[in-house]
Amino acid sequence: MIRYALTCDHDHEFEGWFGSSDDYDDQQARGLVECPICASKQVRKQIMAPAVAGTKRTVKDLEPAKMQAMMMEAAGRIRRHVEENFDDVGDSFAAEARAIHEGRAEDRGIYGQATPKEVRELVEDGVPVAPLPGEPPKKTEVN
Repeated sequence: MIRYALTCDHDHEFEGWFGSSDDYDDQQARGLVECPICASKQVRKQIMAPAVAGTKRTVKDLEPAKMQAMMMEAAGRIRRHVEENFDDVGDSFAAEARAIHEGRAEDRGIYGQATPKEVRELVEDGVPVAPLPGEPPKKTEVN
């Protein structure tokens, strides 16, 4: 048996079990693979790491301090990427995000500040927003 991580054209994620990779290809070609959420037949395999026999170390095995350090490093990289590649629109974020979403402003990556109320209204109106990770603490500030 082989397990595939799958996704449909509506970005629903699910998994499927097949006797072999040829079985998946055959069923996909015959239109038998479909999304269990929306029944779309436009299904594709997702990138996934193979299960390797003999590997015993898991995320649970990582020391909490090491896991936290890894997460903080990843958050810092995300923040640096945004600051280096997106436009800082300051406290005009909500208005600018809405203008981009509605096609009244140039489509580009932005970041800035918004009140909780502004964020809630953007989300309710379908404007894609996400919080920017905070700055990681300086090594001199950590216990």
